[in-house]
Amino acid sequence: MDNSSLIKSPISEELEDFKKLFESTLSSSNLLLNSVIAHIRQKNGKMMRPILVLLAAKLFGKVCPATLHAAVALELLHNASLVHDDVVDESTERRGQLSVNAIFNNKVAVLAGDYLLATALVQVGMTRNHDIIDIVSCLGQDLADGELLQLSNVSNLHFSEEVYFDVIRKKTAVLFAACMKAGALSVGASDEMAESARLFGEYIGLCFQIKDDIFDYSESKEIGKPTGNDMVEGKLTLPVLHVLNTVKDKTAEEIAVKIKNGEATPSEIAHLIEFTKQHGGIEYASQVMHDYKRKALSLLASLPDTEVKAALTGYLDYVVEREK
Repeated sequence: MDNSSLIKSPISEELEDFKKLFESTLSSSNLLLNSVIAHIRQKNGKMMRPILVLLAAKLFGKVCPATLHAAVALELLHNASLVHDDVVDESTERRGQLSVNAIFNNKVAVLAGDYLLATALVQVGMTRNHDIIDIVSCLGQDLADGELLQLSNVSNLHFSEEVYFDVIRKKTAVLFAACMKAGALSVGASDEMAESARLFGEYIGLCFQIKDDIFDYSESKEIGKPTGNDMVEGKLTLPVLHVLNTVKDKTAEEIAVKIKNGEATPSEIAHLIEFTKQHGGIEYASQVMHDYKRKALSLLASLPDTEVKAALTGYLDYVVEREK
């Protein structure tokens, strides 16, 4: 059984129910909106977040309508954040195809993202679960806060790993954490179980983002975005931050400041990427990622060996070992 089959096996029927509900929420009489939605759905992604909601629910009980509405709400909110992120980052590519703002324009992208966000709120309201509504409401705040923190960090000339982790917790890990906690609460899990699920999701999210950041130092065309894209956007991620703080190279530091100011040339960015690789930045980030993976696995250790536990372990393996 391959990794994908292992992960989806315990929730194959529930995943089909999710897809039907998700598709039904995205129908509109507005032709322009339908065009945008059709474009987004050409590359739906791997549905990693709704899969996590369903697995969390099945870990503690039986998937119910509240679980499905929560999964749809979180996937819609995720897609809304991606559409808005591309406007903020002035990015023209998403999941290997042109972004919404590149095909249409910024106005359409912002409004389409708003529509997805509003639809997410409708769906979470249909859970009739105040705790899940609180999760999604706070999630929206955290995602926006993370984006603003990242923007403000571009002008911060310090090379802080602490700020980096603060950003990725709010931009990425909080969404995985919300998926696990909402799934658990949808089937009546205790507060203690729900918190353990939330922490497992947070560790997955940290692994996911660190892996994504490592990809940016790769020359592979499989990833769906160009090498060094983070630096082009003024972002310094874990591999280079570690090297800047340990090697103390004046030229590298000067280039890093220019990157933050949006003044670095392509050759300077290429130099800093190579410098990071030569001084163990990738290995360090990979080690940190595997440390979080071990922490996540430790949360599953006390659970009985079930198909769902195996799926969550496989999910974690996939996040860490994926090639794009």
